[in-house]
This record gives sequence, C-alpha cells and structure tokens, in this order.
Amino acid sequence: MARLTDILRHPIKAIGFESLPRAQLNAGQTLAYDRHWAVAHEGAKFQGQPDGWQRKLNFLRGVTNPALMAIRAAYDAQTGMLTLSHPDAADITLNPDRDSARLLAWLSPLWGPDLPAPRNLVSLQGQAMTDVPEAFVSVLSVASLRALGEHAGTPLSPHRFRGNLWIDGWAPFEEFALIGRRIRIGAAELEIRERITRCKATLANPETGKRDVDVLTLLNQNYGHQDFGIYAMITRDGKIAQGDEVEIL
Repeated sequence: MARLTDILRHPIKAIGFESLPRAQLNAGQTLAYDRHWAVAHEGAKFQGQPDGWQRKLNFLRGVTNPALMAIRAAYDAQTGMLTLSHPDAADITLNPDRDSARLLAWLSPLWGPDLPAPRNLVSLQGQAMTDVPEAFVSVLSVASLRALGEHAGTPLSPHRFRGNLWIDGWAPFEEFALIGRRIRIGAAELEIRERITRCKATLANPETGKRDVDVLTLLNQNYGHQDFGIYAMITRDGKIAQGDEVEIL
C-alpha cells in the first residue's frame, strides 16, 4: 500500500522549503502558496505579458548559487508572515508583500556580489512561479530517492528536489509508468502528465548549501537519463494529509 509521507511547499521560488501536515488541493491549481513569489534579478528579461508566467532563468535559483538551497521557510497564510532561516544568516520574519526591501537585503549576502543582484519580488494573481507554465504539482517517490542514495553511497535529502508530494510504497522509479494515469490521495485526484528533468540545483546539500553529490551523473550513469519525479495536474478537489493512502486508478 502506497502512502503520502510528506507535503512540501516553497513560498518563494528557490528560497526556502516547508513541510505541511495537511493541505487542500484544488483542480487546475498548484499547491496553495507554492512558488507564490519569486525574486527577479537585475539581469531578468521578461517576455510576453509582464503579468504572466516567466522563465525560471529570470529569478534567483539554487542552480546558480547553491547557498539558496539551505534556506528554510515557514509561512502563515492567515497573518501573511513568512520566516526564513539559513545556517549563515540570522532568521528573518516579514510580510513579503510589504517588506520586500528587507527580503532583498537579507538575500543579497547569500546570493553573492558576483551575480546579478536581487531586483524585485514578483507575485502574480493566480499564477505560481513554477518552472513550467502549467499549474502542475510535483509527485516524487521515496523508494526512488532511496535507490538513488544507494548509488550515491549516502542517503539523499528529499529537499534536493523541491517536490510537493512524496509517496512511499511504489517500486523505485515505478512512477514513470504512471504517466497518463490518475491517482487518488485522500479525497483529491491527480492525473500524471510528464517526467521532471533535473538541473544542477540537486547537487547541493540542503543542510549546508554546498554541492556535495553529483546527482545528475548518478542518474545518467545508472538510469540513462536525468529525470526524477513526475508532474501531475489536480483534477478533483480534496483535502490530503500525511499518511493518506495513495491509490492508482
């Protein structure tokens, strides 16, 4: 029997992760407050509608500076307050919509002086700043992570992959065979759409913010690709919680 082991969201794209005991999933939407904000840098060149989805290279990301991967987040949707922490910085609590200047000042030392400086905080009505324009959630397998860690010779943190829903009980990489099928978690249903191809952000240890395991080489050498996890579209509203059974429909 497969079960949901964790629900993760990342309020600001690439800047902090947090675990949720439960969540409401809504059809055609991303996980609430996941990548709700993103920090654009001075080299950003937005294309198309300025109030529409933009390519990830316009924003601060862990692939550019692995130090960002060690940021943790805690967001209170009722108060609008976000707390960020990092091993090399003092904790900060702020309202992203009102205190963006404080946020950029806190990020600047972690981002470094040799990169295009943080410019402004982006938040779009009804549009999450995910890596792809579709309103997907990402689904990942604990067994696949465990198998990859065996090849690495060390357990790998799930936070290297910045996923949303972690499921245990499938065979390693069985999730790729589910593309085109639906799954039920709690009262919600999701349709599996495509595999997720990974970048160098996964090389960073989320505890230290330093690159220590070449995850991409491990995937290529052992599996012939650098995909890990799958994208899914929520097709039926419902509440989910850690420990919920996951059913393949």
